[in-house]
Amino acid sequence: MHIVDGVLSAPVLVGGVVLTAGGIALGLRSLTLERVPAAGVLSATFFVATLIHVPVGPSSVHLIMNGLAGLLLSWVAFPALFVGLVLQAVFFGYGGLTVLGVNTLVMALPAVVVGLLFRRLAMSPDGRLAALAGFLAGALGIVLAGSMVALVLWLSGAEFIPIAKFVVLAHVPIALIDGLVCAAAVALIHRVKPELLGTLMLSPRPAPTRRLARQPAP
Repeated sequence: MHIVDGVLSAPVLVGGVVLTAGGIALGLRSLTLERVPAAGVLSATFFVATLIHVPVGPSSVHLIMNGLAGLLLSWVAFPALFVGLVLQAVFFGYGGLTVLGVNTLVMALPAVVVGLLFRRLAMSPDGRLAALAGFLAGALGIVLAGSMVALVLWLSGAEFIPIAKFVVLAHVPIALIDGLVCAAAVALIHRVKPELLGTLMLSPRPAPTRRLARQPAP
């Protein structure tokens, strides 16, 4: 899933940087103190999960866990995943520095999308429905990320079309595995600390203020 330096065209790289910068800005604006621990844990989870690569043909596949990040963090998934990608690029050489914008975009934007789609279902008092939301978010997050990788490869040149198709197909089984892992994580959160789903996935609303009625002058 990590795209390496020297593959994508300059317009695609610039577009990735611009869109990712906007996503990070939105994420930082909604990053409250209550979300910081979850953002740190999910960034670390993403960092570890994506380090385990399974070579498949000319590409490699791995878990992303962006579905879980989207359910719990929404737009905060952008800075959380960006930090993980920076550390991987610097310390392990995964991806690269020039493609940080695109790599973040193809993983974080699907996280936001699945978060918007399945957030309410994950907050259901029924644990089975919450687990279903986790599975759908995890699986669809991988499918969307793989499709976006294929898209940016196609936009960079027609010679990448065969590889783009292969990337999508190779991530189908990973989508099922990621969905099951995400479903198990959501089910555990729902059982052990259900308030985590509710408090981290909804922005706190200010308490309504009451206007004091004016007392008639004596």
